[in-house]
Amino acid sequence: MLRSDLTSILSGAWDWLTLQTATWSGAIALTKGWILDHFGTNGLIASLVVAGVLAVFIVSQLVRITLAALKYLVVPSIVLAFLASLLLPVSFATALPVTVTACSLLLLVKG
Repeated sequence: MLRSDLTSILSGAWDWLTLQTATWSGAIALTKGWILDHFGTNGLIASLVVAGVLAVFIVSQLVRITLAALKYLVVPSIVLAFLASLLLPVSFATALPVTVTACSLLLLVKG
């Protein structure tokens, strides 16, 4: 039962992915043709450079946000929950939501 469910889920995901790939490749081909018609090869090169720079910028911002969340939210919350489980008669799993909430509120206040 589990194997057939997993197979059907993966099959559906594969079908969706191939459909999305076909959709995006068609849109990319249309965009490439429009740029070549209106701006030529230099315009195509310029648009590829702009798209690459934007992609690098977006990825770098996502990495920066992820590292900041780890540094200011995840690590302090886990450390505080561990200390609370050692010093107080509560378990780690009970203390963790409280410490995550406290660190989140501190981040909101800190700005």
